[in-house]
Amino acid sequence: MSLINKKLMDLPEIPEDQRTPLSDHLLEIIFAHKEHIQLQNEIIQGLKDEIARLKGEKPKPKIKPSNLGKKPKPDEDNGQGNIKAKRPGSKKKRKKLEIHKTVIVAPENIPKGSQFKGHEDYFVQDLLIQPYNVRYRLERWVTPSGQSIIGQIPEGVRQGHFGNILIGYILYQYYHCMVTQPLLLEGLLEMGIDISSGQINNILIEGKESFHLEKEDILSAGLEVSDYVNVDDTGARHKGRNGYCTHIGNELFAWFASTESKSRINFLTLLRGKQADYVINQDALDYMQAHKLPKKILQSLDELEEKNLPDQQAWESMLSRLGITTKRHVQIVTEGALLGSILEHGLNEDIVILSDDAGQFNVFLHALCWIHAERTINKLVGFNEQQRDALNSIKDQLWTLYDDLKAYKENPSPKQKEDLTQRFDQLFTTKTCFASLNQALERIYKNKSELLLVLRRPEIPLHNNLSENDIREYVKRRKISGGTRSDLGRKARDTFVSLKKTCRKHGISFWEYLQDRLSGKMKIPRLGDWIRRKAKVPG
Repeated sequence: MSLINKKLMDLPEIPEDQRTPLSDHLLEIIFAHKEHIQLQNEIIQGLKDEIARLKGEKPKPKIKPSNLGKKPKPDEDNGQGNIKAKRPGSKKKRKKLEIHKTVIVAPENIPKGSQFKGHEDYFVQDLLIQPYNVRYRLERWVTPSGQSIIGQIPEGVRQGHFGNILIGYILYQYYHCMVTQPLLLEGLLEMGIDISSGQINNILIEGKESFHLEKEDILSAGLEVSDYVNVDDTGARHKGRNGYCTHIGNELFAWFASTESKSRINFLTLLRGKQADYVINQDALDYMQAHKLPKKILQSLDELEEKNLPDQQAWESMLSRLGITTKRHVQIVTEGALLGSILEHGLNEDIVILSDDAGQFNVFLHALCWIHAERTINKLVGFNEQQRDALNSIKDQLWTLYDDLKAYKENPSPKQKEDLTQRFDQLFTTKTCFASLNQALERIYKNKSELLLVLRRPEIPLHNNLSENDIREYVKRRKISGGTRSDLGRKARDTFVSLKKTCRKHGISFWEYLQDRLSGKMKIPRLGDWIRRKAKVPG
């Protein structure tokens, strides 16, 4: 621990008769700076570790705290103290084993006069992992007329010189198990497969148009049947530059798209899906007016004869023609036209967007995550007994209110709605002896309408955990591989993660899904159709 940190930790308690408002305020400033000092220490330690690695030495080890004696955390979703549920798709499935070979085993010595009483079954599961190469000898014939004819390769193997099972194995290992391409190559060569790194890369990213189309249908179906969606974004480097991946989904689907931006224009563009137009309708004009676009520009847009611009080129030409060049004005007008396009193509205007309070997601009906809101209070540390008591009291009241909101979701009533609203007002307008806590309560109170949207829409979740859990896939991938190097690679990553996560939400084996699509059998319905059907028959 640094000398500065030690001094901060060793600050003595100030006797009650010697305390003044000024001393309390100074102590709060000191403790506020403690977080900056801690961050500085972490940066310094990171630089020291990097120097050690460059010198060939070992960095400072990370020793995790012991979990001994700690109780499992209760499941926040059901509020009944149950152990946290497993992620979708991870529940062990009991299947009737398919028998590929039966071996009869008789006792070594059977005494004369013994009677046969049937069999006792003993099952052994195993895998056959070995090369399986097929040579197709295509017969060539010449007809009496001199025409040359030749046998055709079977339909299921026309994609190249690698079979469906091998291709599915490579896709499954890379996109599901996160095995890197060098390790995949090494493993396949050791198994006796004659394949190169370039061929593996081609299998992973090229010729995936049918998968890309099915991925886009996931978003269309998901938005079509959903009353709300969870959204989040995270970093996703591409071609050595910082980029972002946006997640849109809920219990029925997961959809990912990586771009260079995480602006509101980018988010609305993603919501627009495969559509490319910009529409200036009443919804668009209302949005622009709400965001204080100058009346002169509003009037010129309202008077346009052609209010449906087919693509970005036509849109930029219209902006230039009307003289809309100020960055802020271009942003508002573009956001409004994108929103107009989304609603024009049938998106439910009452859909709820649930986020962690990132500004780009604040469109349509916006709801906030209670877990993120509570963090502004949870990071505070009281520096005397009174402040610690005030902090603990507020936390207890907050989580009691949260539990009651969960109960309201199960059985909403007008009386409960009024009571919970009054309790929210009372809690977040409380004035305590802790100035930083008062500021945090005031910040949360400003988001009242978004935090209490659940009172009008009990079907929406209280937190954004689903989105954070889904997008963790990209955080893990970032730690393993860093980023993508080609546009095809980035597109394939987004597609297969979307397909895999959506399969998991519906209990579909991703391995079986890949084999079904690669073979062309299509016994598993398209995921978009699956989402639509599941939405009609919940549970």
